[in-house]
Amino acid sequence: MEIEFNATKRDAQGTGASRRLRRTARIPGILYGGAAAPQAISMDHNEIWHKLKHESFHASILSMVLDGAKQSVLLRDVQMHAFKRQIMHLDFQRVDATHKIHVKVPLHFVNADIAPGVKASGGIASHTMNELDVECLPSKLPEFIEVDYKDLQVGQSIHVLDLKLPEGVAAVLHKGENPVVASIIAHKGTSAEELPTGEEGLAAPAAPAAPAKQADKK
Repeated sequence: MEIEFNATKRDAQGTGASRRLRRTARIPGILYGGAAAPQAISMDHNEIWHKLKHESFHASILSMVLDGAKQSVLLRDVQMHAFKRQIMHLDFQRVDATHKIHVKVPLHFVNADIAPGVKASGGIASHTMNELDVECLPSKLPEFIEVDYKDLQVGQSIHVLDLKLPEGVAAVLHKGENPVVASIIAHKGTSAEELPTGEEGLAAPAAPAAPAKQADKK
């Protein structure tokens, strides 16, 4: 599904110009990357506000209609007002269909209710990541990656390298890394006798892993 939005080139820049732009219900932004020079842009606040509510707008190849001409872009940064319901600034990166991109893709967790560790042993489904940094060609970018609990017992975990990624998609990891994505942990108050063999002394899940570094601006 193509996600399209409108943008306009802008010449006036700086704090004062951005403030005046916001008073007209427009959002200042920047478009960068590829062979072309960075371009200052503006967008309709109401249009972008509603699109930002959809998960896919944050992790999909978008179609920006810039002064009538379409081009493929990725949303790279959103700056919000500290307390107002107002978007302050947006960063977009041009996408080259022949070059791989680094993108954080949402994780969708399924079948926690039928996992043996939950249904039979009273465990609790837990996860330490909400998105995964991947590398792929723009045409291979998935809308989300599924994490399936259906075979997990209490004390078992799913790591990044256990995930079934689509063809042409690779997780971006440092050498030797394989962080935990999801686990079934024992419910507080469950005695050792109630746990399946080998699950006594189960530790709590690790702290959330730091998000992978995004691709450098070109």
